[in-house]
Amino acid sequence: MTGITEIRHGRVVTPTRVLEDGRVVLAGSHIVSVSETPVEPLPRAKTVDASGLVVMPGLVDLHGDDVEQELYPRSGARVDARWALSMVDRVNVMAGVTTKFHAVAFEDAPDDNRSFADADELAREIPSMTGALGDNRLHIRCELSRSSVDAVERVVDDVDADLVSIMHHAPDDGQFDADEFVRHYVEDRNWPRESVAEAAIDRDALSRSVRDSLSERIAELAATLEVPLASHDDESPADVERQLDHGAWISEYPLTIEAAEHAADRGMTVAMGAPNLVRGGSLWDNLSVRSAIDDGVVDVLCSDYHPPSLLAAPFVDTGEPFSVRVNRVTQNPAEAAGLHDRGRMEAGARADVLLVNPEPFPVVERVFIEGVEVLTTCDTRTRTVQRTPWRGPGS
Repeated sequence: MTGITEIRHGRVVTPTRVLEDGRVVLAGSHIVSVSETPVEPLPRAKTVDASGLVVMPGLVDLHGDDVEQELYPRSGARVDARWALSMVDRVNVMAGVTTKFHAVAFEDAPDDNRSFADADELAREIPSMTGALGDNRLHIRCELSRSSVDAVERVVDDVDADLVSIMHHAPDDGQFDADEFVRHYVEDRNWPRESVAEAAIDRDALSRSVRDSLSERIAELAATLEVPLASHDDESPADVERQLDHGAWISEYPLTIEAAEHAADRGMTVAMGAPNLVRGGSLWDNLSVRSAIDDGVVDVLCSDYHPPSLLAAPFVDTGEPFSVRVNRVTQNPAEAAGLHDRGRMEAGARADVLLVNPEPFPVVERVFIEGVEVLTTCDTRTRTVQRTPWRGPGS
């Protein structure tokens, strides 16, 4: 039986339970069986001993904008887009992300290292990436402005997106009141005050009817591409209803428990940030993920800006079964994106598989993508780093 990999003795996380001494058999690009580990290994199969490790599906990240940090490692210091994507692909795989939706912001905000030109280039490069380890996909984030929607419409004439979302950041609408809007962009984003004032005027100038018209144009794009539409930063049940009317079925980062509950009650997938859970709260004092989980309204976690947090999130004890926590970063986002072939440890699923050392904090040791081992690290359970003391000149 050549071309078969047998992973033995790991804690295998299925969609409904954990096999404490589990076995996973991969053949070609798929999982062919998941079971308790038998005494005898398969003959002529490649055997991987996963003792002490968690064996789980590869992570599916619906919203990660970490490529922006790689594109501009320092404000104004831009690197080649293909290089940035290549590096962020590898960082994500090391964090266990095997399916990545790069959230590319179509927003003209040069003080935030965002421009339509950069977004256009990234949107065209992502679908044509070569030499990538993971499955890299395009998530178009469209700010509610005429110029943003125009830019998105131009790019999708040539490029297929995999997910589209609507965002609107304006004073007294969404997560910022007028004072907080200024403070956020001046102190947290390092914008000049005059740029913040201009942005506030431009974004405030749009009437509700104009915003609805722009949202409808974005929704039409998503429908034409036959991809999910997500809303962003819903503050109230009314916001949720408005986005439902436009065809959204994912609510990203709802700002209040009322919005999250309403989205869940209406059958939307509620997606929130893994860093929020790992850090113990929202960076901007918005809805706590832990509170939303306790309320039973969180379906999906996203890396947002920090892929390692997506790996760490299921290891945060929320009082739920481990399989439920793992589903939020694997099966649930895959299903929300229409990727029904992955995200679960079951026979017939795509063989995207992680071996994770959980102690003292989660670290990925091996990664299989479509049955091919793309990453093997040293065994951090036994390796000891020997350091040679520095000796100065002449010593």
